[in-house]
Order: sequence, then structure tokens, then C-alpha cells
Amino acid sequence: MSNTPMAASPLTRAVLEIDEYASGLGWDQPARLFALVDTARLRTQEPGLAAQLGLQDETESTALTPVEQDEIPAGNPLDEFLGTIAWPDAVVGCALTVERLMLPPSAEASVPEGLSDKKLAKWVAEHPDRQEVRMTVGVLRDGTRDSALRLREKDAPTEVLTGSGLVPGLAEALSATFAE
Repeated sequence: MSNTPMAASPLTRAVLEIDEYASGLGWDQPARLFALVDTARLRTQEPGLAAQLGLQDETESTALTPVEQDEIPAGNPLDEFLGTIAWPDAVVGCALTVERLMLPPSAEASVPEGLSDKKLAKWVAEHPDRQEVRMTVGVLRDGTRDSALRLREKDAPTEVLTGSGLVPGLAEALSATFAE
């Protein structure tokens, strides 16, 4: 948490806090889902939980607190799992951290046509230019989005890319969990 820039928005800080937490767990981890709750509201309505999370002394009134959810069932496609989620009103946003293999734009032209998802995943996994990346994407009910990307080969807090449009598909899927 100490490395998180204070000038950043509450959502950016929450996304970076989750990235730092995931980084501490190491690589080759399953996807993790987090509810984002208003820290001040949490302290007022759930003082016991706030104390457990070490938030009773936090003075920041605009902060968001990430609360890790139950493990995402293995073998379930992520988009199908996200389609089953409905958040209670106290949750102002959500975030997901997930690891993926990525190819640089230069390799995209050589992707074979007509591969099944499974064969495409295998092709990417065997590509010499593939890169492992951890993506942390957060969205708020009001549509605000932010994300952090960390490459395994540049695994340092100073090498984390942030931006609202880095992982649009995943942000869209997370936003859909708030659709009425």
C-alpha cells in the first residue's frame, strides 16, 4: 500500500493495492475477485470488519477497500462465472486480477486462422515471444474503470502500467455484474 501514489483516484489506488497484494502471492495464481466498498461507510456500518482489515485509523474519506471474494470455481469460463454475479448495494465496485499469456502486436499477424480456443491457447503458450501478464481491472457502479498490468519479466512495482482502457473486454464484463 505504501507504494501507491496518493494523487491517484480511489479506484486507481484500489487497483494498485490489489496488484501489490497479488504480487505478494507470486505468479501462477488463480483469478481473484474483489468487492470494492466505501471505506468510510464500512467503518460506520461494520466496525468489527473494519478493525479486522486494519481500517479503524484510516483518515482518507474517499478510499475504497477491496474485499476478496470466495475463490472462482476452477474450470469455469471467467465470462460465464461473471454472468452469475449480483452485488449488494453496499458494494460500490468490483475488481478482478487474472494472469494471461499475451503476444506482442508483431506476432499477431502470424496467428493461424480457424483455430479452436483450445488450440489457439496452446499456440500462444508455445510462441517464443509470449509474455505472461497479470491484469488487475476495477470498475465502479458509475462506469468508472481502471486497470493495472504487470509483466512477469518486469515484475516490479515501478513497472506496473495503469490506465482505464488497457483491458476493455474484462472491464466490460465486470461492469455487466452491476447491470440491473
